[in-house]
Amino acid sequence: MEIDIPHVKAEVEAVFAEYETALVGNDVAVLDRLFLDAPTTIRYGGGENLYGYAEIMAFRAARSPAGLARRLERTVITTYGHDFAVAATLFRRDGAPGKVGRQMQTWVRTPEGWRVVAAHVSVVDDPEAAR
Repeated sequence: MEIDIPHVKAEVEAVFAEYETALVGNDVAVLDRLFLDAPTTIRYGGGENLYGYAEIMAFRAARSPAGLARRLERTVITTYGHDFAVAATLFRRDGAPGKVGRQMQTWVRTPEGWRVVAAHVSVVDDPEAAR
C-alpha cells in the first residue's frame, strides 16, 4: 500500500479545508454532505456520542452558530492507498483559554467523493499553558 500518494493527499487536504470552512461558518448543508449518509457513521464530540448519519444531522441542525471560530495547529493528513485517509489536528478557541481541542477524522472515497465515516472531537487542558 502506498502512503501519501501526492494527488490523493491533495484531494483530502482540499476536502478537509472545505470542511473547516463549513465548520467555522456553520454551513450545515456542506457539513452534512461531507459525512457519509450511513447508520455506521459515528461522531464523538465534546459532549455527545452520535451514532449514525441521522443523529449527526440532528446535532448539526440544533447546534448554535456562535463561537465556532478556531485556529488549527499541527494538522496531519495521511492517505493510505487511493481511498482511505486520516486527518488529525489540534485547535484553539479564543473563548477557551488554557484548553486545546483535538479532532480526528477518518475519510473514505465514495462514488460521490470523500466522506467522513468516523470523527472524534475532544478538549483537554492545554499542557503548554502549565509551563
